[in-house]
Amino acid sequence: MGFDSWDEIRTAFQVARIGTVSGAAEVLGVHHATVIRHVDALEDKLGTKLFQRHPRGYTPTEAGQQLLSVGQATEDQFSQLAARIAGAGEEVTGELIVTSLTAVSVLVLPAMEKLLGEYPGLRLRYLTDQRVFRLEYGEAHVAIRAGNRPTEPDNVVQSLGRMQNALYASHAYVERYGIPRSKEELAQHRFVSIDNRDSRAPFYRWLRENVPDEQVVFRANEHESQVEAIKAGLGLGFLTVPMGRADPTLEEVVKPYDTWDTDLWLVTHVDLHRTPKVQAAVKAIKEQTRNSDGLITP
Repeated sequence: MGFDSWDEIRTAFQVARIGTVSGAAEVLGVHHATVIRHVDALEDKLGTKLFQRHPRGYTPTEAGQQLLSVGQATEDQFSQLAARIAGAGEEVTGELIVTSLTAVSVLVLPAMEKLLGEYPGLRLRYLTDQRVFRLEYGEAHVAIRAGNRPTEPDNVVQSLGRMQNALYASHAYVERYGIPRSKEELAQHRFVSIDNRDSRAPFYRWLRENVPDEQVVFRANEHESQVEAIKAGLGLGFLTVPMGRADPTLEEVVKPYDTWDTDLWLVTHVDLHRTPKVQAAVKAIKEQTRNSDGLITP
Protein backbone atom coordinates (compact mmCIF):
# COMPACT_ATOMS: atom_id res chain seq x y z
CA MET A 1 0.00 0.00 0.00
CA GLY A 2 1.17 3.52 -0.75
CA PHE A 3 0.01 7.06 -0.15
CA ASP A 4 -3.17 6.37 -2.17
CA SER A 5 -4.40 4.28 0.79
CA TRP A 6 -4.33 7.11 3.35
CA ASP A 7 -7.98 8.06 2.82
CA GLU A 8 -9.08 4.45 3.16
CA ILE A 9 -7.04 3.93 6.34
CA ARG A 10 -8.42 7.16 7.83
CA THR A 11 -11.96 6.10 6.98
CA ALA A 12 -11.53 2.61 8.47
CA PHE A 13 -10.04 4.12 11.63
CA GLN A 14 -13.12 6.30 12.13
CA VAL A 15 -15.44 3.34 11.55
CA ALA A 16 -13.50 1.31 14.12
CA ARG A 17 -13.55 4.22 16.57
CA ILE A 18 -17.25 5.11 16.19
CA GLY A 19 -18.71 1.72 15.23
CA THR A 20 -21.12 2.88 12.52
CA VAL A 21 -20.83 3.87 8.87
CA SER A 22 -23.15 6.85 9.34
CA GLY A 23 -21.15 8.16 12.31
CA ALA A 24 -17.87 7.87 10.42
CA ALA A 25 -19.42 9.58 7.38
CA GLU A 26 -20.57 12.51 9.53
CA VAL A 27 -17.14 12.97 11.13
CA LEU A 28 -15.36 12.73 7.77
CA GLY A 29 -17.89 14.86 5.89
CA VAL A 30 -18.47 12.27 3.16
CA HIS A 31 -21.37 10.16 1.91
CA HIS A 32 -21.94 6.84 3.69
CA ALA A 33 -21.41 5.03 0.38
CA THR A 34 -17.88 6.45 0.26
CA VAL A 35 -17.19 5.02 3.72
CA ILE A 36 -18.35 1.56 2.66
CA ARG A 37 -16.29 1.76 -0.55
CA HIS A 38 -13.13 2.77 1.37
CA VAL A 39 -13.52 -0.03 3.91
CA ASP A 40 -14.17 -2.65 1.22
CA ALA A 41 -11.17 -1.48 -0.81
CA LEU A 42 -8.86 -1.54 2.22
CA GLU A 43 -9.98 -5.04 3.20
CA ASP A 44 -9.29 -6.19 -0.38
CA LYS A 45 -5.77 -4.71 -0.26
CA LEU A 46 -5.04 -6.26 3.13
CA GLY A 47 -6.65 -9.57 2.27
CA THR A 48 -8.51 -9.75 5.57
CA LYS A 49 -11.75 -8.60 7.18
CA LEU A 50 -11.42 -5.56 9.43
CA PHE A 51 -15.04 -5.59 10.63
CA GLN A 52 -17.94 -7.86 11.39
CA ARG A 53 -21.05 -6.33 9.82
CA HIS A 54 -24.36 -6.44 11.71
CA PRO A 55 -27.59 -4.38 11.73
CA ARG A 56 -26.38 -2.09 14.53
CA GLY A 57 -23.04 -1.24 12.91
CA TYR A 58 -19.51 -2.51 12.40
CA THR A 59 -17.54 -4.34 15.09
CA PRO A 60 -13.74 -4.47 14.60
CA THR A 61 -12.17 -7.90 14.16
CA GLU A 62 -8.76 -8.57 15.69
CA ALA A 63 -7.20 -6.95 12.59
CA GLY A 64 -9.61 -4.02 12.98
CA GLN A 65 -8.56 -3.58 16.61
CA GLN A 66 -4.93 -3.41 15.50
CA LEU A 67 -5.83 -0.73 12.96
CA LEU A 68 -7.69 1.19 15.68
CA SER A 69 -4.67 1.07 17.98
CA VAL A 70 -2.21 2.25 15.32
CA GLY A 71 -4.66 4.88 14.05
CA GLN A 72 -5.14 6.32 17.55
CA ALA A 73 -1.37 6.51 18.11
CA THR A 74 -0.95 8.25 14.75
CA GLU A 75 -3.72 10.73 15.49
CA ASP A 76 -2.15 11.50 18.88
CA GLN A 77 1.24 12.13 17.27
CA PHE A 78 -0.32 14.48 14.72
CA SER A 79 -2.01 16.38 17.57
CA GLN A 80 1.31 16.62 19.41
CA LEU A 81 3.01 17.81 16.23
CA ALA A 82 0.35 20.49 15.83
CA ALA A 83 1.00 21.65 19.42
CA ARG A 84 4.73 21.78 18.69
CA ILE A 85 4.18 23.83 15.53
CA ALA A 86 1.80 26.13 17.40
CA GLY A 87 4.52 26.76 19.97
CA ALA A 88 6.96 27.89 17.33
CA GLY A 89 5.27 31.20 16.54
CA GLU A 90 7.12 34.48 16.66
CA GLU A 91 4.64 36.12 19.05
CA VAL A 92 4.29 35.45 22.77
CA THR A 93 0.66 34.45 22.33
CA GLY A 94 -1.39 31.28 22.14
CA GLU A 95 -0.76 28.12 24.12
CA LEU A 96 2.35 27.45 26.19
CA ILE A 97 2.70 24.02 27.81
CA VAL A 98 4.88 23.74 30.93
CA THR A 99 5.48 20.52 32.86
CA SER A 100 7.06 19.74 36.23
CA LEU A 101 6.53 17.62 39.31
CA THR A 102 3.85 18.99 41.63
CA ALA A 103 6.48 19.54 44.32
CA VAL A 104 8.06 22.25 42.14
CA SER A 105 4.78 24.11 41.51
CA VAL A 106 5.68 26.60 44.24
CA LEU A 107 8.39 27.87 41.88
CA VAL A 108 6.52 27.50 38.61
CA LEU A 109 3.21 29.18 39.47
CA PRO A 110 4.63 32.59 40.50
CA ALA A 111 6.69 32.61 37.28
CA MET A 112 3.58 31.79 35.27
CA GLU A 113 1.60 34.53 37.02
CA LYS A 114 4.25 37.06 36.01
CA LEU A 115 4.31 35.70 32.45
CA LEU A 116 0.53 36.05 32.08
CA GLY A 117 0.74 39.61 33.38
CA GLU A 118 3.34 40.55 30.78
CA TYR A 119 1.72 38.72 27.86
CA PRO A 120 -2.11 38.94 27.95
CA GLY A 121 -2.43 36.86 24.76
CA LEU A 122 -0.76 33.85 26.36
CA ARG A 123 -2.69 30.74 27.47
CA LEU A 124 -0.93 28.32 29.82
CA ARG A 125 -1.26 24.58 30.30
CA TYR A 126 0.56 23.21 33.35
CA LEU A 127 1.06 19.42 33.42
CA THR A 128 2.17 17.73 36.65
CA ASP A 129 1.70 14.07 35.78
CA GLN A 130 4.36 11.66 37.10
CA ARG A 131 5.31 10.56 33.58
CA VAL A 132 7.98 12.34 31.56
CA PHE A 133 6.35 14.43 28.83
CA ARG A 134 8.24 14.22 25.52
CA LEU A 135 9.27 17.59 24.16
CA GLU A 136 10.16 16.15 20.76
CA TYR A 137 6.47 15.28 20.21
CA GLY A 138 5.25 18.69 21.34
CA GLU A 139 3.76 17.27 24.56
CA ALA A 140 5.31 20.27 26.36
CA HIS A 141 7.30 23.35 25.40
CA VAL A 142 9.18 23.80 28.70
CA ALA A 143 9.95 21.13 31.31
CA ILE A 144 11.40 21.32 34.81
CA ARG A 145 12.91 17.97 35.71
CA ALA A 146 14.30 16.71 39.02
CA GLY A 147 17.11 14.25 39.68
CA ASN A 148 19.84 13.24 37.26
CA ARG A 149 20.64 15.49 34.31
CA PRO A 150 18.22 14.67 31.44
CA THR A 151 19.93 13.01 28.49
CA GLU A 152 17.26 12.92 25.76
CA PRO A 153 18.70 13.95 22.38
CA ASP A 154 17.86 17.36 20.83
CA ASN A 155 17.02 18.96 24.18
CA VAL A 156 18.62 22.07 25.65
CA VAL A 157 19.30 21.38 29.35
CA GLN A 158 20.12 24.13 31.86
CA SER A 159 20.73 23.80 35.58
CA LEU A 160 18.23 25.59 37.83
CA GLY A 161 20.14 24.70 40.97
CA ARG A 162 19.52 22.40 43.93
CA MET A 163 16.16 22.29 45.64
CA GLN A 164 16.37 21.88 49.41
CA ASN A 165 14.03 19.42 51.16
CA ALA A 166 13.19 19.16 54.85
CA LEU A 167 10.92 17.26 57.24
CA TYR A 168 7.65 18.98 58.15
CA ALA A 169 4.78 18.28 60.53
CA SER A 170 1.49 19.94 61.38
CA HIS A 171 1.08 21.83 64.64
CA ALA A 172 -1.40 19.15 65.75
CA TYR A 173 1.18 16.40 65.19
CA VAL A 174 3.84 18.31 67.17
CA GLU A 175 1.44 18.89 70.06
CA ARG A 176 0.64 15.18 70.19
CA TYR A 177 4.01 13.58 69.51
CA GLY A 178 6.57 16.34 70.07
CA ILE A 179 9.65 17.21 68.01
CA PRO A 180 12.44 14.63 67.61
CA ARG A 181 15.62 15.74 69.38
CA SER A 182 17.95 13.08 67.99
CA LYS A 183 18.30 10.60 65.16
CA GLU A 184 17.19 7.84 67.53
CA GLU A 185 14.02 9.76 68.48
CA LEU A 186 13.37 10.55 64.83
CA ALA A 187 13.28 6.84 63.96
CA GLN A 188 10.47 6.38 66.50
CA HIS A 189 8.16 8.98 64.92
CA ARG A 190 5.32 8.37 62.45
CA PHE A 191 5.97 9.17 58.79
CA VAL A 192 4.13 9.98 55.58
CA SER A 193 5.86 8.78 52.41
CA ILE A 194 5.50 7.96 48.73
CA ASP A 195 3.90 4.67 47.70
CA ASN A 196 6.89 3.82 45.47
CA ARG A 197 9.27 2.10 47.90
CA ASP A 198 12.04 2.17 45.27
CA SER A 199 11.97 5.93 44.72
CA ARG A 200 15.42 7.30 43.86
CA ALA A 201 14.77 10.67 45.52
CA PRO A 202 17.63 11.19 48.02
CA PHE A 203 15.35 11.96 50.99
CA TYR A 204 13.25 8.83 50.41
CA ARG A 205 16.45 6.77 50.23
CA TRP A 206 17.43 8.30 53.57
CA LEU A 207 14.02 7.36 54.99
CA ARG A 208 14.41 3.72 53.90
CA GLU A 209 17.88 3.54 55.47
CA ASN A 210 17.13 5.29 58.78
CA VAL A 211 13.47 4.73 59.69
CA PRO A 212 11.85 1.31 60.32
CA ASP A 213 9.27 0.49 57.67
CA GLU A 214 6.55 0.03 60.29
CA GLN A 215 6.93 3.71 61.27
CA VAL A 216 5.72 4.77 57.82
CA VAL A 217 2.02 4.82 58.63
CA PHE A 218 0.73 6.44 55.42
CA ARG A 219 1.80 6.07 51.80
CA ALA A 220 0.32 7.77 48.73
CA ASN A 221 1.17 7.71 45.05
CA GLU A 222 0.24 11.38 44.50
CA HIS A 223 2.16 14.29 45.99
CA GLU A 224 -1.03 16.22 46.81
CA SER A 225 -2.25 13.36 49.01
CA GLN A 226 1.06 13.25 50.87
CA VAL A 227 0.88 17.00 51.53
CA GLU A 228 -2.70 16.73 52.82
CA ALA A 229 -1.71 13.81 55.07
CA ILE A 230 1.14 15.85 56.59
CA LYS A 231 -1.21 18.80 57.15
CA ALA A 232 -3.78 16.47 58.74
CA GLY A 233 -1.21 15.35 61.32
CA LEU A 234 -0.77 11.76 60.18
CA GLY A 235 3.01 11.97 60.40
CA LEU A 236 6.23 13.73 59.49
CA GLY A 237 6.85 14.11 55.78
CA PHE A 238 9.29 15.55 53.29
CA LEU A 239 8.44 18.73 51.40
CA THR A 240 10.46 21.16 49.35
CA VAL A 241 11.63 24.02 51.55
CA PRO A 242 9.78 26.70 49.52
CA MET A 243 6.52 24.77 49.91
CA GLY A 244 6.99 23.90 53.59
CA ARG A 245 8.06 27.37 54.72
CA ALA A 246 5.23 29.04 52.79
CA ASP A 247 2.59 27.13 54.77
CA PRO A 248 1.86 28.62 58.24
CA THR A 249 0.11 25.40 59.33
CA LEU A 250 3.39 23.43 59.18
CA GLU A 251 6.53 23.30 61.30
CA GLU A 252 9.99 22.47 59.97
CA VAL A 253 10.96 19.76 62.45
CA VAL A 254 14.25 18.76 60.77
CA LYS A 255 16.13 21.35 58.74
CA PRO A 256 17.36 20.47 55.24
CA TYR A 257 20.40 18.20 54.91
CA ASP A 258 22.73 18.65 51.93
CA THR A 259 22.21 14.99 51.10
CA TRP A 260 18.46 15.61 50.74
CA ASP A 261 18.94 18.22 47.98
CA THR A 262 17.45 17.53 44.54
CA ASP A 263 18.98 18.82 41.31
CA LEU A 264 16.54 20.76 39.11
CA TRP A 265 16.89 21.12 35.33
CA LEU A 266 15.18 23.44 32.88
CA VAL A 267 14.62 21.57 29.60
CA THR A 268 13.49 22.85 26.19
CA HIS A 269 13.62 21.36 22.70
CA VAL A 270 16.35 22.68 20.41
CA ASP A 271 13.82 23.47 17.65
CA LEU A 272 11.80 25.78 19.91
CA HIS A 273 14.42 27.00 22.38
CA ARG A 274 15.02 30.34 20.62
CA THR A 275 11.38 31.18 19.96
CA PRO A 276 10.10 34.28 21.82
CA LYS A 277 7.42 32.30 23.68
CA VAL A 278 9.82 29.71 25.09
CA GLN A 279 12.48 32.32 25.86
CA ALA A 280 9.92 34.38 27.80
CA ALA A 281 9.01 31.32 29.89
CA VAL A 282 12.67 30.40 30.48
CA LYS A 283 13.43 33.97 31.63
CA ALA A 284 10.44 34.06 34.02
CA ILE A 285 11.31 30.70 35.59
CA LYS A 286 15.00 31.62 36.03
CA GLU A 287 14.10 34.93 37.66
CA GLN A 288 11.73 33.19 40.06
CA THR A 289 14.30 30.59 41.08
CA ARG A 290 16.91 33.28 41.84
CA ASN A 291 14.52 34.80 44.39
CA SER A 292 13.32 31.57 46.01
CA ASP A 293 14.08 30.52 49.56
CA GLY A 294 15.19 26.90 49.63
CA LEU A 295 16.77 26.84 46.17
CA ILE A 296 20.55 26.93 45.84
CA THR A 297 21.17 28.43 42.40
CA PRO A 298 24.28 27.87 40.26
